[in-house]
Amino acid sequence: MPVWPTIERFISEHGSAVLVTLAEAQGSSPREVGARMVVRPDGAFSGTIGGGALEWIALAEAQAMLARAENFRRLDKALGPDLGQCCGGRVRLTLERFDPRDRASVAALAEAERAGRFMTVASIEEGSRLVRHLAVPGEVKTPGDAAYTKQRDGRIIERFGEDLTQLYLFGAGHVGRALVLALAPLPFAVTWVDPRPGAFPAHIPGNVTCVGETEPVQILARAPEGALIAIMTHSHALDLDVAAAALESRRFGYVGLIGSETKRARFVRTMGKLGLAKSDIDRLVCPIGLQQIHDKAPAAIAASITVQLLIVREHGTLALAAHDHGPRQGTSKHHG
Repeated sequence: MPVWPTIERFISEHGSAVLVTLAEAQGSSPREVGARMVVRPDGAFSGTIGGGALEWIALAEAQAMLARAENFRRLDKALGPDLGQCCGGRVRLTLERFDPRDRASVAALAEAERAGRFMTVASIEEGSRLVRHLAVPGEVKTPGDAAYTKQRDGRIIERFGEDLTQLYLFGAGHVGRALVLALAPLPFAVTWVDPRPGAFPAHIPGNVTCVGETEPVQILARAPEGALIAIMTHSHALDLDVAAAALESRRFGYVGLIGSETKRARFVRTMGKLGLAKSDIDRLVCPIGLQQIHDKAPAAIAASITVQLLIVREHGTLALAAHDHGPRQGTSKHHG
């Protein structure tokens, strides 16, 4: 969820908003520290702190704050004794209200978030919201990519903006369209490639950029190091060209190709004749997606591919592919 653009929009459209942040967690909790949601005066919200009774109570508290024009609250809840949730941990939430008086500061943070990942440094006083400023290089050090860290000196270090994984998707057929929809709410920046006129639908998710160039293989040269490649075009010859070029470059974290085990075997033989090294060819994930799912519907195949992409995103380069390119019955009928 884009945090500050959402707050900016809620203020503009609804007059105010409350930012709920999971600030501390001990033991098991439904979400990680730094999870956030933004609440409107009518009770609608964006984002999540984990659902269940905890989120329900946080929503009620946020609406009460909005009704009373109250700026700040803390909630400290033991998930088992207080809420009847079986997580067994304890969480602390901060709730901050924003209204038109905050337009300038919210707009600055929204602009920073639209530009990419950024970090803020904040102080907090009893009964008031966090006072944030954009971190300057070298100002603070935080472990890893923690979204919310409380320093020993009392300052709060927060990270905002999504860390998007670059995915180059070749093919805008049935499966390609289903995959784009499946990836729409997930942390992927999709470059969608298809040279056919009119191939793309009228409505495109916000995380997708359409490219209709007539030489799709050349687009690989513009893809960043470590990008993920998914191939499901209308043409076996084009599939082969894109897959061979992607594997030969040795720059990508995942190269997945839609098709059957027979198609894989044919491509492997052809790539060998083209001079590709066996170690490069072995990195081809074909059939694409999880082999445990046999449903042939485009939406089901897209869901399977999405899960595989999420696993690769989380565990790193080809952590999954070496163990999961077994046959999926019937996928040879789907060519993107």
